[in-house]
Amino acid sequence: MDKTNKFDLQYFLTDTSFKNWAKGLNKNDIAYWNNWLLNNPQHIETVENAKAIVVGINFKPQFLSNEKVNQELAKILPKIGIENSTKKPLTKTRSLNKTIYFSAAAFVLILLSWTSLSLLNVHNTTTHKTNFGEIIDLKLPDGTSVVLNGNSEISYKKDNPRLINLKGEAYFKVKSIPSTNAKFWVITNDLKVEVLGTQFHVNTREQKTNVILDEGSIHLEFKNGGVTKMIPGEMVSFSNKSNEVVHKKVTIETPYALWLGGTYVFNEIPLKDVMINLELTYGLEVKYSSDYLKDIPISGGIPNQNLKICIAAIEKATRTRIINKGNILQVQENPIY
Repeated sequence: MDKTNKFDLQYFLTDTSFKNWAKGLNKNDIAYWNNWLLNNPQHIETVENAKAIVVGINFKPQFLSNEKVNQELAKILPKIGIENSTKKPLTKTRSLNKTIYFSAAAFVLILLSWTSLSLLNVHNTTTHKTNFGEIIDLKLPDGTSVVLNGNSEISYKKDNPRLINLKGEAYFKVKSIPSTNAKFWVITNDLKVEVLGTQFHVNTREQKTNVILDEGSIHLEFKNGGVTKMIPGEMVSFSNKSNEVVHKKVTIETPYALWLGGTYVFNEIPLKDVMINLELTYGLEVKYSSDYLKDIPISGGIPNQNLKICIAAIEKATRTRIINKGNILQVQENPIY
């Protein structure tokens, strides 16, 4: 998070980490902001005001005084061709002013109502967001478990926690509700996943969505109108940009990349695809000294919650040398081999 900005009310209201702290949603954010307040007591008043807005706000309708309305009308009327002429009958002038007054009052009420509704919609949404390299375990209000990978985000309305919007990568273990058969949805830029109770992995990286089903069954609705069903052990990939659908059984020959429990699991994945995971998860850039290095295949598990250990494991698996300098990973040949 960039803390160089001015710490005013708007700053706190637009900071996702701060909103998580205010709602008590993320232990990392709670620890950070509690410590920040200890070191920045001069901002306590602003922080408390921002927290009150985030947690919930009671809207009081504000009405303009007659004097204020008349002052503003005096500025606007000449611009739209209506003059306050003393030559016109007084009754007509009063009638016109009365009509305009009520029109202006109605406009103000509509504006206040729209603003209040917009703010209520913002505060009715719960968002969980991870930083680069951070993985968090979440329990949704309906009992569903979510593991959110680094640099990822889920959001949902408080009155509908079984309709999830996802950016990035997450693993879902959906809580089944047999009494009502309540469905659960995950929405990405490419498709909509519909389930009752199951376990599956969703990755929205690289301008496409990959879904791998571990347990149960799910129904996919693509943005192009197409639909398909999945059974355990299958993988579906779809890009709304290219309109391409790949639906296949996951086998030992199928190249794929998974993460969970602090470990990347790669199956015959080219090094360039492995490094893309690091770029997106840790906010890095990868460069190669030779193009052939990009196609070195990797299989097996690699720890992903510690970047240094992750890099060391990839070096060993590919017999390369990876230099981390200024958030740029330079992949080179290793002269030892």
